[in-house]
Amino acid sequence: MRLIWKLLRKHISVFELAVFFVANLIGMAVILAGIQIYSDLSPMLTGEKSLIGNDYMIISRPIERVGGETPKISEEEIEALRGEAFVENLGIFASSKFRVDGGIEFKGKQLSTMMFFESVPNEFIDVDSEEWNYEEGDNIVPIILPRNYLNLYNFGFSQTQGLPNITEEMIKRVEISLRIMGNGHTDYYSGYVVGFSDRLNTILVPMSFMTWANDYYSEDYSGDATRLILEVQNPSAPEVVEYMAEHNFVAEDKPSESNKALFLLQVCVAVIVCIGAVFSLLSIIILTLSIYLLLQKNVTKLENLVLIGYKPSYVAIPYILMTMILNVSIYLISIVLVSYGQGMYMGYIGKLFGVTLEASPATAIVAGLMLTAAITLFNFFIIYRKIAEISRKRC
Repeated sequence: MRLIWKLLRKHISVFELAVFFVANLIGMAVILAGIQIYSDLSPMLTGEKSLIGNDYMIISRPIERVGGETPKISEEEIEALRGEAFVENLGIFASSKFRVDGGIEFKGKQLSTMMFFESVPNEFIDVDSEEWNYEEGDNIVPIILPRNYLNLYNFGFSQTQGLPNITEEMIKRVEISLRIMGNGHTDYYSGYVVGFSDRLNTILVPMSFMTWANDYYSEDYSGDATRLILEVQNPSAPEVVEYMAEHNFVAEDKPSESNKALFLLQVCVAVIVCIGAVFSLLSIIILTLSIYLLLQKNVTKLENLVLIGYKPSYVAIPYILMTMILNVSIYLISIVLVSYGQGMYMGYIGKLFGVTLEASPATAIVAGLMLTAAITLFNFFIIYRKIAEISRKRC
Protein backbone atom coordinates (compact mmCIF):
# COMPACT_ATOMS: atom_id res chain seq x y z
CA MET A 1 0.00 0.00 0.00
CA ARG A 2 2.86 2.38 0.85
CA LEU A 3 4.42 1.75 -2.56
CA ILE A 4 1.15 2.45 -4.36
CA TRP A 5 0.73 5.67 -2.41
CA LYS A 6 4.23 6.83 -3.35
CA LEU A 7 3.45 6.18 -6.99
CA LEU A 8 0.09 8.00 -6.99
CA ARG A 9 0.67 11.00 -4.70
CA LYS A 10 2.98 12.80 -7.11
CA HIS A 11 0.18 14.55 -9.00
CA ILE A 12 -1.98 15.39 -5.95
CA SER A 13 -2.66 19.14 -5.84
CA VAL A 14 -2.54 20.50 -2.30
CA PHE A 15 -4.22 23.71 -3.48
CA GLU A 16 -7.20 21.86 -4.98
CA LEU A 17 -7.63 19.77 -1.85
CA ALA A 18 -7.40 22.93 0.28
CA VAL A 19 -10.11 24.61 -1.78
CA PHE A 20 -12.31 21.55 -1.40
CA PHE A 21 -11.62 21.41 2.34
CA VAL A 22 -12.48 25.06 2.96
CA ALA A 23 -15.57 25.08 0.75
CA ASN A 24 -16.94 21.86 2.21
CA LEU A 25 -16.13 23.04 5.74
CA ILE A 26 -18.13 26.24 5.18
CA GLY A 27 -21.02 24.33 3.64
CA MET A 28 -21.07 21.65 6.33
CA ALA A 29 -20.83 24.17 9.18
CA VAL A 30 -23.59 26.36 7.74
CA ILE A 31 -25.95 23.43 7.16
CA LEU A 32 -25.38 21.94 10.61
CA ALA A 33 -25.69 25.37 12.26
CA GLY A 34 -29.05 25.96 10.56
CA ILE A 35 -30.36 22.55 11.57
CA GLN A 36 -29.13 22.96 15.16
CA ILE A 37 -30.57 26.49 15.48
CA TYR A 38 -33.98 25.27 14.32
CA SER A 39 -33.79 22.29 16.68
CA ASP A 40 -32.92 24.56 19.62
CA LEU A 41 -35.29 27.46 18.97
CA SER A 42 -38.39 25.70 17.65
CA PRO A 43 -39.36 24.23 21.09
CA MET A 44 -38.85 27.70 22.62
CA LEU A 45 -41.48 29.17 20.30
CA THR A 46 -44.13 26.47 20.49
CA GLY A 47 -44.98 23.57 22.77
CA GLU A 48 -44.73 23.04 26.50
CA LYS A 49 -41.22 24.56 26.75
CA SER A 50 -42.16 27.69 24.83
CA LEU A 51 -40.54 30.85 26.20
CA ILE A 52 -43.14 32.97 24.44
CA GLY A 53 -46.01 30.92 25.79
CA ASN A 54 -49.23 29.83 24.17
CA ASP A 55 -51.41 32.19 22.17
CA TYR A 56 -54.95 33.22 22.89
CA MET A 57 -57.71 33.59 20.38
CA ILE A 58 -61.17 35.06 20.93
CA ILE A 59 -63.95 33.51 18.87
CA SER A 60 -67.61 34.20 18.30
CA ARG A 61 -70.36 33.68 15.76
CA PRO A 62 -70.56 36.10 12.83
CA ILE A 63 -73.34 38.71 12.90
CA GLU A 64 -75.70 37.76 10.09
CA ARG A 65 -77.94 40.86 9.85
CA VAL A 66 -78.45 44.30 11.31
CA GLY A 67 -80.70 44.35 14.37
CA GLY A 68 -80.63 40.58 14.82
CA GLU A 69 -79.94 38.80 18.07
CA THR A 70 -76.38 38.19 19.13
CA PRO A 71 -75.49 34.63 18.05
CA LYS A 72 -75.15 32.21 20.96
CA ILE A 73 -72.68 29.38 21.50
CA SER A 74 -74.34 26.34 23.02
CA GLU A 75 -73.05 24.19 25.87
CA GLU A 76 -72.64 21.27 23.47
CA GLU A 77 -70.41 23.35 21.20
CA ILE A 78 -68.36 24.55 24.16
CA GLU A 79 -67.82 21.00 25.40
CA ALA A 80 -66.89 19.88 21.89
CA LEU A 81 -64.26 22.64 21.78
CA ARG A 82 -62.89 21.61 25.17
CA GLY A 83 -62.34 18.12 23.78
CA GLU A 84 -60.26 19.28 20.81
CA ALA A 85 -56.56 18.47 21.03
CA PHE A 86 -55.47 21.97 20.01
CA VAL A 87 -57.40 23.64 22.89
CA GLU A 88 -55.22 23.96 25.99
CA ASN A 89 -57.80 25.94 27.96
CA LEU A 90 -61.15 27.58 27.35
CA GLY A 91 -62.93 30.50 29.02
CA ILE A 92 -66.35 32.09 28.53
CA PHE A 93 -66.81 35.84 28.31
CA ALA A 94 -69.47 37.30 30.60
CA SER A 95 -70.90 40.62 29.41
CA SER A 96 -72.74 43.24 31.45
CA LYS A 97 -76.52 43.17 30.90
CA PHE A 98 -77.05 46.50 32.63
CA ARG A 99 -76.31 50.14 31.95
CA VAL A 100 -73.01 51.62 33.14
CA ASP A 101 -72.11 55.32 33.14
CA GLY A 102 -68.56 56.27 34.04
CA GLY A 103 -66.90 59.62 34.64
CA ILE A 104 -63.70 61.17 35.94
CA GLU A 105 -62.71 64.71 36.89
CA PHE A 106 -59.35 65.64 35.47
CA LYS A 107 -57.67 69.07 35.55
CA GLY A 108 -60.99 70.73 36.25
CA LYS A 109 -62.74 69.06 33.33
CA GLN A 110 -65.46 66.46 33.73
CA LEU A 111 -65.21 63.52 31.35
CA SER A 112 -68.09 61.06 31.22
CA THR A 113 -69.25 58.30 28.92
CA MET A 114 -71.41 55.24 28.69
CA MET A 115 -69.42 52.11 29.42
CA PHE A 116 -69.66 48.35 29.29
CA PHE A 117 -67.99 45.61 31.31
CA GLU A 118 -66.82 42.12 30.48
CA SER A 119 -65.27 39.35 32.55
CA VAL A 120 -63.21 36.26 31.87
CA PRO A 121 -61.84 33.60 34.24
CA ASN A 122 -58.78 34.82 36.12
CA GLU A 123 -56.36 32.39 34.41
CA PHE A 124 -56.82 34.29 31.14
CA ILE A 125 -55.92 37.68 32.58
CA ASP A 126 -52.39 38.94 31.94
CA VAL A 127 -52.39 41.44 34.84
CA ASP A 128 -51.12 40.33 38.24
CA SER A 129 -52.74 42.42 40.98
CA GLU A 130 -53.65 41.68 44.59
CA GLU A 131 -56.59 44.08 44.20
CA TRP A 132 -58.25 41.93 41.54
CA ASN A 133 -61.15 40.67 43.64
CA TYR A 134 -64.67 41.69 44.61
CA GLU A 135 -67.04 40.60 47.34
CA GLU A 136 -70.74 41.35 47.38
CA GLY A 137 -71.40 44.60 49.22
CA ASP A 138 -68.11 46.26 48.29
CA ASN A 139 -68.42 49.77 46.90
CA ILE A 140 -65.11 49.60 45.04
CA VAL A 141 -64.86 47.84 41.68
CA PRO A 142 -61.38 46.97 40.30
CA ILE A 143 -61.02 47.52 36.56
CA ILE A 144 -58.50 46.39 33.95
CA LEU A 145 -58.21 48.50 30.80
CA PRO A 146 -56.63 47.64 27.46
CA ARG A 147 -53.27 49.35 27.16
CA ASN A 148 -54.20 50.69 23.75
CA TYR A 149 -57.01 52.75 25.35
CA LEU A 150 -54.35 54.74 27.20
CA ASN A 151 -52.34 55.09 24.01
CA LEU A 152 -55.41 56.36 22.14
CA TYR A 153 -55.92 59.00 24.80
CA ASN A 154 -52.28 60.13 24.95
CA PHE A 155 -51.64 60.17 21.21
CA GLY A 156 -55.11 61.04 19.97
CA PHE A 157 -57.77 62.53 22.22
CA SER A 158 -55.48 64.60 24.45
CA GLN A 159 -53.82 66.17 21.41
CA THR A 160 -57.11 67.50 20.05
CA GLN A 161 -58.61 68.62 23.37
CA GLY A 162 -55.55 70.32 24.84
CA LEU A 163 -55.35 67.85 27.72
CA PRO A 164 -52.10 66.66 29.31
CA ASN A 165 -50.74 63.18 28.73
CA ILE A 166 -51.10 60.68 31.57
CA THR A 167 -49.07 57.69 32.70
CA GLU A 168 -50.24 54.27 33.82
CA GLU A 169 -49.35 54.99 37.42
CA MET A 170 -51.25 58.28 37.31
CA ILE A 171 -54.44 56.73 35.96
CA LYS A 172 -54.30 54.01 38.60
CA ARG A 173 -54.73 56.74 41.21
CA VAL A 174 -57.75 58.28 39.48
CA GLU A 175 -61.18 57.40 40.86
CA ILE A 176 -63.78 56.48 38.26
CA SER A 177 -67.33 57.35 39.28
CA LEU A 178 -69.63 54.52 38.21
CA ARG A 179 -73.40 54.66 38.00
CA ILE A 180 -74.99 51.29 37.42
CA MET A 181 -78.69 51.02 36.54
CA GLY A 182 -81.03 48.18 35.77
CA ASN A 183 -83.99 46.14 37.05
CA GLY A 184 -85.28 49.15 38.98
CA HIS A 185 -81.97 49.76 40.78
CA THR A 186 -79.56 52.70 40.54
CA ASP A 187 -76.34 52.54 42.54
CA TYR A 188 -73.04 54.37 42.62
CA TYR A 189 -69.61 52.76 42.85
CA SER A 190 -65.99 53.82 42.78
CA GLY A 191 -63.86 52.19 40.12
CA TYR A 192 -60.08 51.98 40.17
CA VAL A 193 -57.80 50.79 37.38
CA VAL A 194 -55.51 48.08 38.75
CA GLY A 195 -53.68 47.26 35.51
CA PHE A 196 -53.52 47.35 31.74
CA SER A 197 -53.96 44.32 29.51
CA ASP A 198 -52.09 43.62 26.29
CA ARG A 199 -54.13 40.49 25.61
CA LEU A 200 -57.76 41.49 26.01
CA ASN A 201 -59.17 44.51 24.19
CA THR A 202 -62.10 45.13 26.54
CA ILE A 203 -62.94 46.70 29.91
CA LEU A 204 -62.62 43.95 32.48
CA VAL A 205 -64.07 43.59 35.96
CA PRO A 206 -63.79 40.55 38.26
CA MET A 207 -66.01 37.60 37.39
CA SER A 208 -67.41 37.64 40.94
CA PHE A 209 -68.71 41.20 40.43
CA MET A 210 -70.10 40.43 36.98
CA THR A 211 -71.99 37.35 38.16
CA TRP A 212 -73.57 39.22 41.07
CA ALA A 213 -74.30 42.41 39.09
CA ASN A 214 -76.00 40.59 36.22
CA ASP A 215 -78.24 38.74 38.66
CA TYR A 216 -79.07 41.95 40.53
CA TYR A 217 -79.36 44.57 37.78
CA SER A 218 -80.50 42.50 34.79
CA GLU A 219 -84.14 41.63 34.24
CA ASP A 220 -83.62 38.70 31.88
CA TYR A 221 -80.03 37.54 32.27
CA SER A 222 -79.69 34.06 30.79
CA GLY A 223 -75.93 33.53 31.02
CA ASP A 224 -75.69 32.34 27.40
CA ALA A 225 -72.19 32.39 25.96
CA THR A 226 -71.56 34.64 22.97
CA ARG A 227 -67.76 34.88 23.01
CA LEU A 228 -65.04 32.44 24.05
CA ILE A 229 -61.35 32.80 24.72
CA LEU A 230 -59.16 29.83 23.78
CA GLU A 231 -55.60 29.09 24.79
CA VAL A 232 -53.90 27.32 21.90
CA GLN A 233 -50.32 26.64 20.85
CA ASN A 234 -50.72 27.97 17.33
CA PRO A 235 -53.89 29.80 16.17
CA SER A 236 -52.76 29.48 12.55
CA ALA A 237 -52.37 25.69 12.65
CA PRO A 238 -54.32 23.99 9.83
CA GLU A 239 -56.50 21.99 12.23
CA VAL A 240 -57.50 25.18 14.08
CA VAL A 241 -58.33 27.11 10.91
CA GLU A 242 -60.28 24.14 9.51
CA TYR A 243 -62.27 23.69 12.73
CA MET A 244 -63.21 27.37 12.89
CA ALA A 245 -64.39 27.41 9.28
CA GLU A 246 -66.28 24.12 9.59
CA HIS A 247 -68.17 25.22 12.73
CA ASN A 248 -68.81 28.81 11.58
CA PHE A 249 -66.63 30.55 14.17
CA VAL A 250 -64.81 33.81 13.53
CA ALA A 251 -61.67 34.82 15.41
CA GLU A 252 -60.48 38.28 16.22
CA ASP A 253 -57.69 39.31 13.87
CA LYS A 254 -54.89 39.08 16.39
CA PRO A 255 -51.50 38.04 15.01
CA SER A 256 -49.96 34.97 16.54
CA GLU A 257 -46.62 36.06 17.98
CA SER A 258 -45.17 32.57 18.34
CA ASN A 259 -46.45 31.54 14.95
CA LYS A 260 -44.88 34.60 13.31
CA ALA A 261 -41.63 33.95 15.11
CA LEU A 262 -41.68 30.27 14.11
CA PHE A 263 -42.40 31.22 10.49
CA LEU A 264 -39.48 33.67 10.45
CA LEU A 265 -37.28 31.02 12.05
CA GLN A 266 -38.26 28.50 9.38
CA VAL A 267 -37.54 31.00 6.59
CA CYS A 268 -34.15 31.95 8.08
CA VAL A 269 -33.17 28.32 8.60
CA ALA A 270 -34.25 27.45 5.06
CA VAL A 271 -32.07 30.25 3.68
CA ILE A 272 -29.13 29.20 5.86
CA VAL A 273 -29.44 25.53 4.84
CA CYS A 274 -29.75 26.48 1.15
CA ILE A 275 -26.59 28.58 1.34
CA GLY A 276 -24.78 25.73 3.08
CA ALA A 277 -26.07 23.26 0.52
CA VAL A 278 -24.72 25.44 -2.31
CA PHE A 279 -21.30 25.54 -0.66
CA SER A 280 -21.36 21.78 -0.11
CA LEU A 281 -22.46 21.12 -3.68
CA LEU A 282 -19.70 23.34 -5.06
CA SER A 283 -17.14 21.61 -2.85
CA ILE A 284 -18.32 18.18 -4.03
CA ILE A 285 -18.02 19.34 -7.63
CA ILE A 286 -14.52 20.65 -6.93
CA LEU A 287 -13.51 17.36 -5.32
CA THR A 288 -15.05 15.33 -8.16
CA LEU A 289 -13.18 17.34 -10.77
CA SER A 290 -9.99 17.10 -8.71
CA ILE A 291 -10.34 13.32 -8.43
CA TYR A 292 -11.01 12.93 -12.15
CA LEU A 293 -8.06 15.18 -12.97
CA LEU A 294 -5.81 13.34 -10.53
CA LEU A 295 -6.83 9.96 -11.88
CA GLN A 296 -6.32 11.19 -15.43
CA LYS A 297 -2.80 12.32 -14.57
CA ASN A 298 -2.07 8.91 -13.06
CA VAL A 299 -3.84 6.90 -15.73
CA THR A 300 -0.65 5.20 -16.98
CA LYS A 301 0.37 4.19 -13.44
CA LEU A 302 -3.13 2.93 -12.70
CA GLU A 303 -3.19 0.87 -15.87
CA ASN A 304 0.18 -0.67 -15.07
CA LEU A 305 -0.90 -1.50 -11.50
CA VAL A 306 -3.97 -3.28 -12.85
CA LEU A 307 -1.88 -5.15 -15.42
CA ILE A 308 0.55 -6.51 -12.82
CA GLY A 309 -2.35 -7.94 -10.85
CA TYR A 310 -3.70 -5.28 -8.49
CA LYS A 311 -7.48 -5.19 -8.25
CA PRO A 312 -9.20 -1.83 -9.01
CA SER A 313 -10.67 -1.80 -5.48
CA TYR A 314 -7.17 -2.10 -4.00
CA VAL A 315 -5.75 0.59 -6.24
CA ALA A 316 -8.60 2.90 -5.19
CA ILE A 317 -7.79 2.59 -1.45
CA PRO A 318 -5.29 5.54 -1.27
CA TYR A 319 -7.83 7.89 -2.83
CA ILE A 320 -10.61 6.55 -0.62
CA LEU A 321 -8.49 7.02 2.51
CA MET A 322 -7.61 10.55 1.42
CA THR A 323 -11.24 11.58 0.91
CA MET A 324 -12.30 9.83 4.13
CA ILE A 325 -9.68 11.74 6.15
CA LEU A 326 -10.76 15.01 4.55
CA ASN A 327 -14.48 14.42 5.15
CA VAL A 328 -14.06 13.23 8.74
CA SER A 329 -11.80 16.21 9.53
CA ILE A 330 -14.40 18.57 8.04
CA TYR A 331 -17.14 16.91 10.09
CA LEU A 332 -15.22 17.16 13.38
CA ILE A 333 -14.25 20.80 12.86
CA SER A 334 -17.84 21.65 11.87
CA ILE A 335 -19.18 20.11 15.09
CA VAL A 336 -16.68 22.13 17.13
CA LEU A 337 -17.73 25.35 15.38
CA VAL A 338 -21.45 24.60 15.77
CA SER A 339 -21.00 23.73 19.46
CA TYR A 340 -19.15 26.99 20.08
CA GLY A 341 -21.80 29.01 18.25
CA GLN A 342 -24.60 27.17 20.07
CA GLY A 343 -23.11 28.04 23.43
CA MET A 344 -23.02 31.71 22.46
CA TYR A 345 -26.60 32.11 21.19
CA MET A 346 -28.14 29.86 23.87
CA GLY A 347 -26.37 31.87 26.55
CA TYR A 348 -27.66 35.11 25.05
CA ILE A 349 -31.24 33.79 24.84
CA GLY A 350 -31.02 32.54 28.41
CA LYS A 351 -29.97 35.99 29.63
CA LEU A 352 -32.71 37.61 27.54
CA PHE A 353 -35.47 35.51 29.12
CA GLY A 354 -33.82 35.10 32.52
CA VAL A 355 -33.63 31.31 32.32
CA THR A 356 -30.90 28.68 32.15
CA LEU A 357 -30.95 26.77 28.87
CA GLU A 358 -29.24 23.46 28.25
CA ALA A 359 -27.27 23.24 25.02
CA SER A 360 -26.45 19.95 23.31
CA PRO A 361 -25.26 19.64 19.69
CA ALA A 362 -26.84 16.17 19.40
CA THR A 363 -28.94 17.17 16.39
CA ALA A 364 -25.94 18.57 14.55
CA ILE A 365 -23.87 15.48 15.39
CA VAL A 366 -26.46 13.09 13.95
CA ALA A 367 -27.19 15.26 10.90
CA GLY A 368 -23.45 15.72 10.31
CA LEU A 369 -22.81 11.98 10.47
CA MET A 370 -25.52 11.34 7.90
CA LEU A 371 -24.30 14.11 5.59
CA THR A 372 -20.64 13.06 5.93
CA ALA A 373 -21.55 9.42 5.23
CA ALA A 374 -23.51 10.44 2.13
CA ILE A 375 -20.69 12.63 0.77
CA THR A 376 -18.05 9.99 1.54
CA LEU A 377 -20.04 7.21 -0.14
CA PHE A 378 -20.49 9.42 -3.20
CA ASN A 379 -16.72 10.06 -3.27
CA PHE A 380 -16.08 6.30 -3.00
CA PHE A 381 -18.46 5.66 -5.86
CA ILE A 382 -16.87 8.09 -8.30
CA ILE A 383 -13.33 6.98 -7.39
CA TYR A 384 -14.06 3.27 -7.82
CA ARG A 385 -16.07 3.88 -10.97
CA LYS A 386 -13.27 5.87 -12.61
CA ILE A 387 -10.58 3.34 -11.71
CA ALA A 388 -12.78 0.46 -12.90
CA GLU A 389 -13.35 2.34 -16.15
CA ILE A 390 -9.58 2.77 -16.64
CA SER A 391 -8.93 -0.91 -15.92
CA ARG A 392 -11.60 -2.05 -18.42
CA LYS A 393 -10.14 0.11 -21.18
CA ARG A 394 -6.67 -1.30 -20.58
CA CYS A 395 -7.89 -4.85 -20.55
